[in-house]
Amino acid sequence: MTHTPPSAGVPQTPRVTGEVPGPRSREYLERQARRESTARSYPYRLPIAIARAQGAYVEDVDGNVFLDFLAGAGVLSLGHNHPDVIAAVTDQLGVLVHGLDFPTPVKDRFTELQLAQLPEPMRERTRIHFCGPTGANAVDAALKLCKTATGREDVIAFQGGFHGATLAAMSVTGLVSQKEPVRGRMPGVHFFPYGGSARCPVGLHPDGCNAHAAAFLEHALTDPNGGVPLPAAVIMELVQGEGGVVPADVEFVQRVRAITRELGVPLIVDEVQTGCGRTGTWFAFEQYGIEPDVVVASKALSGVGLPVAIILYDEKLDSWAPGAHTGTFRGNQLAFAAGVAALDVYAREDTLANVAERGRQLLSRLEELKKTTDWVGDVRGLGLMQGVELTDPVTGRPAGGLAKAVQAGALRRGLILEVGGRDDCVVRMLPPLNVTAADVDFAADTIAAALAEALAETEPTVQGGTRI
Repeated sequence: MTHTPPSAGVPQTPRVTGEVPGPRSREYLERQARRESTARSYPYRLPIAIARAQGAYVEDVDGNVFLDFLAGAGVLSLGHNHPDVIAAVTDQLGVLVHGLDFPTPVKDRFTELQLAQLPEPMRERTRIHFCGPTGANAVDAALKLCKTATGREDVIAFQGGFHGATLAAMSVTGLVSQKEPVRGRMPGVHFFPYGGSARCPVGLHPDGCNAHAAAFLEHALTDPNGGVPLPAAVIMELVQGEGGVVPADVEFVQRVRAITRELGVPLIVDEVQTGCGRTGTWFAFEQYGIEPDVVVASKALSGVGLPVAIILYDEKLDSWAPGAHTGTFRGNQLAFAAGVAALDVYAREDTLANVAERGRQLLSRLEELKKTTDWVGDVRGLGLMQGVELTDPVTGRPAGGLAKAVQAGALRRGLILEVGGRDDCVVRMLPPLNVTAADVDFAADTIAAALAEALAETEPTVQGGTRI
């Protein structure tokens, strides 16, 4: 059944007239600046006030229309306001909205479907826990679970990782500037090099460097003088999103899994951003040939932006007492209804196949940028989680200023992008998973034009010892 979307009037093509921000957006932004915390982030670099949205497009209060390649930071897997998902939510509104952790028909169906997405060997031995409504809360829950089950304290995390902004999640995040002002962080966190495709994590020659990173961790955990007590958990992302869209090396991941299994250390895989089909499989760990002990999922579980967060874990870890990890909004029936409907859409429209096809298309188009300028240091990603790293071709240093100029130039042309990575030098893309081939081509053309413009305007300058 096809439903009429509530925001069907949003044009499905980019259209920007005049300056960005326009006059009405400026009014909203100025009021926001007077009223809201300085911790807000997106409006600083994407200065628009959004009026409505539909599919892959958003319209601001000035009538400008943008192709949204941020998609709620990866939350909107089916784009804005998918009509079938909205219809399911609307129906649920008249039935039950808030259910704490009582069983309900829609929660039961949501649970059944989430477990069914796991690889077959994991399904029967996996338990699910519903957390507070954010991925960071689910990270906290995963850490608490592993500490409770093992009776141990320390945690291994990886440089470049990002797991959230709550106290515990921030403590296992690599970004120093975020946590430096906060005293009393969670103790016992040890950071190790991440074996990814971007650069050698320990400063060695690229050949085999990811294996060296795994060997370094293995040695530290098995050496009686290694300085690291046997930890309660190892937590990792398989694609570091905020860290710059850095996919982990397969051999590195498999060796980490092997040593953690050998030592009886639970492996937590943070799939908050990579989960729900973002990389082309339901979970990214499926592409690495491993089975984690704990999976953290959140962002795209509802498919439409309604908050829900879960951890999926091996039943051998299920040592919690009742109420060990709670959250008033863990029974969000609207999110459950949306998630059930979203999975129906995924199956009917073969969304994962589209992720694979559009991901290849986007990567191929972005690779073309390397032929136009040596400021493109790397193009990488999995599925529809892609990034373009911009670096100074002379010094090799991150060109964060250039990336921000590309982001701003793309916005003026009708494309919403994000930046991330070290010094924000990576132009990031997280489009809806049902994005079209035409939209991908528009995005690639727009990025190329914005990059050419930014280089023409700023390449001769030198800032802080590096150009751009």
